[in-house]
Amino acid sequence: MNEAEILGILKEFLWGAALISMPLLATALFVGLIVGLLQALTSIQEMTLTFVPKLGAMLLVFFISAGYMARICVDLFDRYVIPAIIG
Repeated sequence: MNEAEILGILKEFLWGAALISMPLLATALFVGLIVGLLQALTSIQEMTLTFVPKLGAMLLVFFISAGYMARICVDLFDRYVIPAIIG
């Protein structure tokens, strides 16, 4: 295995990590934006008001997208780890 193959594998795993984290990060961004707008409109500056809805939305999205995340992990594992163990 040469440097190019190792860098290619690393690129695939980093891309997989980005795809796995994307639903959670997008949810945190969207909910944070909405809560921030509501806080600006109502002049309420409570820290827990931003934390609790964001946490709840991220947990909901995590449970909805857990199958998608697991599929990416299994695909990467099947493509790179199993052949390295077998041969």
